[in-house]
Amino acid sequence: MSPQPQHASDPASRVAELRARIEDANRRYHGLDAPDITDAEYDALVRELEALEAAHPQLASTESPTRKVGAAPAGRFPPVVHAVPMLSLGNAFDDEEVADFVRRIRERLDREDLAFSAEPKLDGLAISLRYEDGAFVRGATRGDGATGEDVTANLRTIAAIPHALQGRGWPQVLEVRGEVYMARADFERWNEQARLHGGKVLANPRNGAAGSLRQIDPTLTARRPLSFFAYGIGQVEGGTLPDTHSGTLARLREWGFPVSELATVVHGVEGLLGYYRGIGEARDGLPFDIDGVVYKLDDYAGQREMGFVSRAPRWAIAHKFPAQEQTTVVESIEVNVGRTGAVTPWALMQPVQVGGVTVTRATLHNADHVARLDVRAGDTVIVRRAGDVIPEVVQVVADRRPPDAQPWSMPMVCPVCGAEVVREDGAAVWRCSGELSCPAQRVQSVFHFASRRAMDIDGLGERYIESLSELGYLQDVADLYRLTIEDLLEMKRRADERDGTTPAALAKSGVKAGKVASKWADNLIEAIDRSRDTTLARFLFALGIEHVGESTAKALAQWFGDLELIRRLPWPLFKRVPDIGGEVARALGHFLDQPGNQQVIDRLLERGVRIGDSHPPHPKLGEALDLATLLVDLEIPKVTAIRAAQLGTAFADAQALLDAPVHNLVTAGLPAETANALVAWLEDEAHAGVLLRGAQAQAELRARLPARPAQAAGPLEGKTVVLTGTLSAMGRDEAKDRLEALGAKAAGSVSKKTSFVVAGEAAGSKLAKAEELGIEVWDEAKLLAFLERHS
Repeated sequence: MSPQPQHASDPASRVAELRARIEDANRRYHGLDAPDITDAEYDALVRELEALEAAHPQLASTESPTRKVGAAPAGRFPPVVHAVPMLSLGNAFDDEEVADFVRRIRERLDREDLAFSAEPKLDGLAISLRYEDGAFVRGATRGDGATGEDVTANLRTIAAIPHALQGRGWPQVLEVRGEVYMARADFERWNEQARLHGGKVLANPRNGAAGSLRQIDPTLTARRPLSFFAYGIGQVEGGTLPDTHSGTLARLREWGFPVSELATVVHGVEGLLGYYRGIGEARDGLPFDIDGVVYKLDDYAGQREMGFVSRAPRWAIAHKFPAQEQTTVVESIEVNVGRTGAVTPWALMQPVQVGGVTVTRATLHNADHVARLDVRAGDTVIVRRAGDVIPEVVQVVADRRPPDAQPWSMPMVCPVCGAEVVREDGAAVWRCSGELSCPAQRVQSVFHFASRRAMDIDGLGERYIESLSELGYLQDVADLYRLTIEDLLEMKRRADERDGTTPAALAKSGVKAGKVASKWADNLIEAIDRSRDTTLARFLFALGIEHVGESTAKALAQWFGDLELIRRLPWPLFKRVPDIGGEVARALGHFLDQPGNQQVIDRLLERGVRIGDSHPPHPKLGEALDLATLLVDLEIPKVTAIRAAQLGTAFADAQALLDAPVHNLVTAGLPAETANALVAWLEDEAHAGVLLRGAQAQAELRARLPARPAQAAGPLEGKTVVLTGTLSAMGRDEAKDRLEALGAKAAGSVSKKTSFVVAGEAAGSKLAKAEELGIEVWDEAKLLAFLERHS
């Protein structure tokens, strides 16, 4: 967002307005570590003020912020008067300004070949470190350039700052100037842990460094991951230093100070601009934030001759990069549904230039991030963009919030397909539960559906799925089963035209386009046809239900045995399957509760998908088809297993429980608190509905259970097996399937619960763990003999 327009008709008023705004920005940035404008906006205000003061000399003042550095200390720490002022730097924003900087030095010194020390301009907090006889005695912030704050105790907690100088030859008094900063990786790790544990989330690395250094309690500073680079010197007594800045940096490195490896010496304008471009290209990959580069005339004699002007040296300048942060206004907050169903909030904003690119959208990451920032439509925000990273909103300027701005909340239905948007307990991401029916998830759902361990449609890669989807041939996975060879050939032709691959180009390269495309289409149609005959476990896995992997799909198929039964089950009954808990059960329930998903399953069956291994439910399901178990599985607040058993005894069925007044619940033995909690829960229509559906499903399960087991339990029923190493006679997947068919549960790691381990060639740590625990180990010959006996 650009600064306010210049009031040309009243320069004095505009100068006063600019000075007040800049002073306030300095106080927020240097004193409070809470800036409310970006660096680019601040620079624009300063440049406008400098231009006005130059055009109207009568308005110039020694108290102007153009002639001062930073801001006065905030008063939380003792003041420190700098023996040598900590000055600021002038700024250059383009090549011409850099050329002018070099020209002025050349003309004043009457020299052609000028050597400059060039280094990155870190975005942190400037400090001064005082050493006496090689020992660190005091550290201070820049403050207003003349007076800073004594933060010695906090600086002692930073490992990169030496407490005593190394080597020899250092002056009796040496002040080292440098930058305290927070590396990007450390900043991200800190914020990740802060979000996880409810701590303070830092706005950006610069604020993190400045705020950390101004903690009253040094132990708090010690917990923050701070780093340091030395870049210059202040007062020097009782000793000498090299004649050049680059030589001094080398000497500081010998004495134990970290100095940027990117600092170097260049010559002339071309050397400076080449360095700038090189660092600019590497900027996004650096481990720390920088906002430009700094050029300093390398020899100290030349620096002394050039001298200073107002608050800055004539012999140094900062060449700023295009701003990575800018200020703009949020027009609305919308959500985007990704390929995996993740629902991500985005800010749609007034256009703004960030990092040389016009930005109109910025990610808000997730609903928790929106809540932490309290971003609202109409807010003025700071937007950050680094390289190719997606722009993000990093801060709200609360002072500029419109009075009618309303808090934002996540929509409860998917804007693409209308399915329910859900979030698991403890998760940051909200997801659309219309996996199969949601167009936004189409490519991902089809790709998973066709994968080898799902429906195994060989030859259907992601690129083809994208083309079929983009050209209108696939609306969902069921459309695979009405594709024809002609459809595939037409898709290929249109995709080639779109990509610029013409028949003439193919002919020139020697490829017979028609024959190749026809063979590919024939093979793919055959693979689709073969996939129509499948198993219940493969089909359930292919649906792509959140948290339902291969082992969970197999367990569901083994215990319930029938797709039509599974489709009608409410979520609590899925918990009857061993190793399925509430999180997975709810994911299943949400998926099956979406009409769009059920419609896609209907179309799959109508188009010839056949499940060939349906069977009655597992006999063990008959052990807990009662009201008490259902109440426990529903996870009703305050209804424990003991209370559920009391209710199961007192009421004939779920409907009787729904009809019961509170006093009947108390009569049944429930404490009043539990009875009231249960009644409040049952008053929710959705809760009452799932209770009745659960009771009806239990009745259906009872009816479906065989009078006696349809088949004897498998010889490996209740056994847990782990496969490791390479099997020569069959693949591990086939061996796993055959063992599971005999009742075994295949696990991925060895534990005390493991019944035996099948070890092929080159078995590693799992075999060693089995031998350590004394677990039985089968070789491949024993496995094959066992499978032969039970085939």
